[in-house]
Amino acid sequence: MELIDKLTILADSAKYDVACTSCGAERSSVPGQLGNTVAAGICHAFADDGRCISLLKVLLSNVCTYECAYCINRKGNDIPRATFSPQELAELTIGFYRRNYIEGLFLSSGVLGTPDYTTERMIQAIELLRVEYGFRGYIHAKAIPGTSAELLVQLGVLVDRMSLNIEFPSEASLKALAPDKGREAILPPMRFVRDGIKANYQDQRLSRRQRTRFVPAGQSTQMVIGASPESDLHILNLTASLYQKLELRRVFFSAYIPVSDNPLLTGVRQAPLLREHRLYQADWLLRFYRFEVGEIIDAEHPWLDPLLDPKAMWAINHIEHFPVEVNRADYDLLLRIPGVGVTGARRIMQARREHALDFDDLRRLNITMKRASYFITCQGHMQKGVLFDPISIQEALTISAKQRRLGKLAEGQLPLFDAAELSWADSAIRHGFAETVPSLVASRIATPSLQEPSLTVSGLASRNQAAPNQASLGLASSNQVAPSLVPNLASSNLAAYNLQAPSLAASNQAAPNQAISTYQTRTEVSTW
Repeated sequence: MELIDKLTILADSAKYDVACTSCGAERSSVPGQLGNTVAAGICHAFADDGRCISLLKVLLSNVCTYECAYCINRKGNDIPRATFSPQELAELTIGFYRRNYIEGLFLSSGVLGTPDYTTERMIQAIELLRVEYGFRGYIHAKAIPGTSAELLVQLGVLVDRMSLNIEFPSEASLKALAPDKGREAILPPMRFVRDGIKANYQDQRLSRRQRTRFVPAGQSTQMVIGASPESDLHILNLTASLYQKLELRRVFFSAYIPVSDNPLLTGVRQAPLLREHRLYQADWLLRFYRFEVGEIIDAEHPWLDPLLDPKAMWAINHIEHFPVEVNRADYDLLLRIPGVGVTGARRIMQARREHALDFDDLRRLNITMKRASYFITCQGHMQKGVLFDPISIQEALTISAKQRRLGKLAEGQLPLFDAAELSWADSAIRHGFAETVPSLVASRIATPSLQEPSLTVSGLASRNQAAPNQASLGLASSNQVAPSLVPNLASSNLAAYNLQAPSLAASNQAAPNQAISTYQTRTEVSTW
């Protein structure tokens, strides 16, 4: 088979691996060698589906001995197969780099015979890049579940980032959909990598440069969302546990895409991309905004709101903390304001040392005022024309309100920046899986009428006393049209994502409730 044909097959087979992240590692260029790595990130190009393509993302082989129901490369799937030799892969990577097509390599593989044999072939290819070609660019390798500790060490000193996918949010779903994989093949290697990173950094006998040789950019993992019935609460509790217990750098979510005709997944449709988007927003709050899972989502509402992002939902449900005076609020409270990010909060803290800030100053600091203006005051005053009222705020911030103003629906992948106008309800109608939309709207419709508040800050005290109960009711009256979009929203939240396939549904019947109680208490990840 020609090399270009292999590339076509193996690049296409790798497109479902998520690697849209900055590298997180530093490595300067050396005379006579190729490339460098910058911690600020190497990702600068995106495909039409939003995924990063600045790396050469490819499989060593799409031949696989495993029969994972959700995977396009599963053993029983009738697709073209190909395998790179280590020399072919190294030459291909260097050729693309010299043409300035790529800045690094993302390497994964099907299980070619055994996990150890596959990993040995990956190590051979990466050693050729590092030693023979002197390549110092970014390399992210996917470790194979069940790989021995000795090979993980060899791989870890060659790559910048290593990931090992847990695949699904619960062990029950993993057993049902990936019977060849198990907890014992996934969690112990992840703990081994975590301990190796910590030991490497703590070894005072090594220089600072030597201490960062073993997986310097840390490890990550990925799970498929929507092919199994776990709730968003369960997924976020597992995510927080992975960050705390295994010290992962990133947890990636991949919305399920039907690529296989396995009978276990008969009737399971493509997961809404907005659900993946909301999980990433919540993940960001956990990692950078000092939120806890219990502040974002709870057992009463175990699904993230499709019409409002998690940070805005928290602000509306805790309206008693607002409006915030930006000239006096501490850093933690600034982080809680919708429209104010980590960089924005730091800029505010620094700028207000010079003089009292006004709304024009905030715009010059690149604060997103169309969101933040509902929750802040400057020098004791709210922005002109803004009502401090939960219903008005929710009307302005929900996706459905944006859609009515635009008079159209966004199609395809969510835009990268400021126009996330795609709701789960609309996505459900277009893709034909209305039965999978949670009953968020139906459970939060009964909102009492509210009096219009005073525009002055002094008149907000009495307004805020009643606000917590009013704000916790969820969707505003402007969203009461949502049930008509999806008639069967009255179904239970847990059943909403249950699978139609009896074989998988039966095996996972008890899993969601058990898993929620397990991860709600943040027990050791090994209980997964």
